[in-house]
Amino acid sequence: MDYQSTRDPSLRASSARAVLDGLAPDGGLYSMPSMREVSFDWKSVLGMDTQGMATEILTALLPSFTKDEMRTLVKNAYTGKFETEDLTPTVSVGDDTVLELFRGPTSAFKDVALSMLPQLMTAAREKCGVDDEILILTATSGDTGKAAMEGFCDVPGTKIIVFYPDGGVSAVQKAQMTTQSGRNTCVCAVRGNFDDAQTGVKNVFAAVTEGKLLDGMGVRLSSANSINIGRLAPQVVYYFRAYANLVNEGKIKSGDKIDFCVPTGNFGDILAGWFAKEMGLPVGKLVCASNANNVLTDFLKTGRYDKNRPFYKTVSPSMDILVSSNLERLLYLMSGDAALVKHLMGELKETGVYQIPDDLLQKLHADFWQGFCDDIGTKNAIGKVYREYGYLCDTHTAVAWDVAQQYKTANPDHNPVVILSTASPYKFPAAVLEGIGHSAQGDEFDVMERLCSETRIPVPKNLAGLREREVRHKDVIDRDKMLDYVLNKASQKEWF
Repeated sequence: MDYQSTRDPSLRASSARAVLDGLAPDGGLYSMPSMREVSFDWKSVLGMDTQGMATEILTALLPSFTKDEMRTLVKNAYTGKFETEDLTPTVSVGDDTVLELFRGPTSAFKDVALSMLPQLMTAAREKCGVDDEILILTATSGDTGKAAMEGFCDVPGTKIIVFYPDGGVSAVQKAQMTTQSGRNTCVCAVRGNFDDAQTGVKNVFAAVTEGKLLDGMGVRLSSANSINIGRLAPQVVYYFRAYANLVNEGKIKSGDKIDFCVPTGNFGDILAGWFAKEMGLPVGKLVCASNANNVLTDFLKTGRYDKNRPFYKTVSPSMDILVSSNLERLLYLMSGDAALVKHLMGELKETGVYQIPDDLLQKLHADFWQGFCDDIGTKNAIGKVYREYGYLCDTHTAVAWDVAQQYKTANPDHNPVVILSTASPYKFPAAVLEGIGHSAQGDEFDVMERLCSETRIPVPKNLAGLREREVRHKDVIDRDKMLDYVLNKASQKEWF
C-alpha cells in the first residue's frame, strides 16, 4: 500500500518515505488512498499486551516495515520508559473510564507517539537509502515540543528544531522545553500564537521544497507533528488498549460499542480514534471536546470551517488552535476526493473559510459529536471530579470530562464512555489548584509544590526539579524570520 498526498493522488510514497518526509511535496498530508486498504483483524489483538498490539497495528498501517522489524522498533521505543507496562492504563472515575495517556517520560499523551517516531524515522532513513541528516521541524502548543525533543535527543543522523508561541504555553511546559538537553535539540519561541508557528513551519517546508534551499547541504526536512503519519499511527494503539481493558474488566463484551471523548486541538488524537473505528474496533461516537477556541465544534455542527474569529489564550493551552491540520486527512478519507480537499485547503489559505458539501457533513455526523467548555467550566470540572471521585485531572482532561457529560445528557442511550486524559495535572498546576478551591500564589513551581501538599499526589519525576535546571534555549523571533532561522541552523554543523 502506497501513501499519497491528500491534494494530489499522483504524488505517491511508500509508508517509509511518508514517515521520512513528513509532508507531501505539494503541502498535502500523506494518507492511504482509503481505509479499505488496511486489512486488519481487530479481535486478534485484544488478548495481546500493549507492545504486541502496537506491533500488529503499526505493521498494518505502515507496511514498508515487516512484522519482525516493527516488533524490534516497538520494543526499543517503549521498554522501560513508561510508568506501567501497558503504557496507557484505564481508571474508573464515576460512571466513566479515564484513559491515562500521560504516564510516559514527559507526562503528556504525545509520549506514546513520540517515543515511537524516532525509531520509525531512523529505520525509514536506512530503508530508503538516505544518507542526509534529517532536520525535524515541529510547531508545538505545549506538549509536542518536549516529547519530540525527548524522543529525538542525540538520535544519530537527526536534529530537531521546536517552535512554540511566546507566552502561549504554561510555565512548566516552557521550562520542560528550554531546559532540554542534547547536542541535536533546539527550541525557539515565536512571537504569535500556535497557528502562526504551525503555519510558519509549513511555509518553511514549502519554501525549501520550491527553492531547493537545502540542496547540496546534506540536510533534508521532516516533521514530528501529527501531520506526519509516523506520529499519528502509534496513537491508534491506545484506543485498542482501552477497549481490551474494558473487555477484560467485564465492563463490556467483545463486540459491544464504546464512545470516546477526546480533548482536541489539531485533530490528530481524535483522528487516530477514527482510524481505529475504520480498522474494525467497535467505536460508537467520537466526541470532539474543544475549549473556548471552538472552531471544531462549529465545524462539526455546520460543515463550515471559519478561522476568522477571536483567538483565546486559555488554561488548556494545548488546544488553543484555530487551524486543525489533521482535519485535512479526515476530509480526504471520507470523501475520496483529492480535488475537493485541494480546493478546500486553498479556500482556507486565501479566505480563512470553507464549507464542505452536505453529503460529507452527514458522514461526519454519523461518526462524531461535538461540544466545548470555557475556562470557568474547566475549573469547575476539575473541582467536581476531585470532590466527588478523588481524581485529579489536568485542564485538557477537564474539558473532555465536561463535554462528555454534555454528550451523555444529550444522548441518553449512549455507549460506555472513555475519556482521554492527555496530560499530568502538574503541567498546569495553577489552574488545577484553583479548580480544587485554593488560590494559586507564587510562580508555577511554588504552585506545583502547594498542589502536591494539598492532594498528596506525587509530582512526576520528570517535572520535579525543573526550576533548578539550566535554561539552554533562549531564542525568540518574529514569525516572518522562521525560514532564515531554519536555514541558519541547517548550515551549522554543531549546535552545542
